[in-house]
Amino acid sequence: MTTNNRFQTFIISRTDSIGDVVLTLPMAAVLKKEFPGCQILFLGKAYTAEVIRCCNNVDRFLDWDRISQLSPEQQVTEIKATGADVIIHAFPRAAIARLAKNAGIQLRIGASGRLYHWTSCNRIVWLSRRKSQLHEAQLNLKLLRGLVSRQTFPLQEIPELYAFNSVQPLPTEIELLLKPDKFNLILHPRSKGSAREWGLQNFNLLAEILPHDKFRIFVTGTAEEGLMVFGEHGIKKGERIIDLTGKLTLGELITFIQHADGLVAASTGPLHLAAALGRIAIGIYPPMRPIHPARWAPLGKKASFLVKSGTCSKCRNGGSCTCMSSIDPTTVAQRIQELLS
Repeated sequence: MTTNNRFQTFIISRTDSIGDVVLTLPMAAVLKKEFPGCQILFLGKAYTAEVIRCCNNVDRFLDWDRISQLSPEQQVTEIKATGADVIIHAFPRAAIARLAKNAGIQLRIGASGRLYHWTSCNRIVWLSRRKSQLHEAQLNLKLLRGLVSRQTFPLQEIPELYAFNSVQPLPTEIELLLKPDKFNLILHPRSKGSAREWGLQNFNLLAEILPHDKFRIFVTGTAEEGLMVFGEHGIKKGERIIDLTGKLTLGELITFIQHADGLVAASTGPLHLAAALGRIAIGIYPPMRPIHPARWAPLGKKASFLVKSGTCSKCRNGGSCTCMSSIDPTTVAQRIQELLS
């Protein structure tokens, strides 16, 4: 049974990383369809604001970094001022759960796995992410159970729910680097510690084996990552390998991905951005729960992933991941060609 359409303003709360936020955006599309004319507010970390602004189904971004610095009374006033009828805790955070209750939001939805949800939420959804066989995007949509009419969302339907487009123009000097007569491929080698990595040598070999007359290579990441990526044992700079590390804001990176043709990365935010933008997006994953591709694969019309068969546990506590580094760059190059055909 679904709730009637008396709800007009929803807050989706997801205060973690870029990829997680991207995989939460389909919730907004489902709510917009179920509640025509409703307002969707997204509560997130400040650095993800540019991602949220690219989603046509989100009407307003709420900056948790700013709100969290206010006094408790000011926080309550701020949340009340949104006029929100419903808050959905897509990423559990005790402080936000308590704030939503104190602000008197009518319907407060949280997953069963957090004890504080039982005292701060008035609708509990029985959900275990760690043990589930579902993808993260599907798990997010499970939180809408009882609120919307649909109960299941096949993976192939998720890309239709992003409503995601870049909104920030590229600097002219960056746009001119793209070559219309070549496949403009982005390599994003590092993950800021959020994922197991494929290894700089593999990225370097991939750049070498791709036909030089057909591919133009761009390397993205932070300025700090750039120092490591182009270090002694990293990727070799050249005429066809353009270093963009530290040169793009997040908004510009999103636009650059949309203008490029494809991206290769581990399980990182830019991989999910590329998938949401409809670019060729190839992710490289370890066969290890809960960070395996069944849970975190990129979802897009041209998205794909590579993972070694079997199981992986040697790198569970950190360090290099043999299961990932053993994936041959030739295999990645072949996957690119397959997606091009």
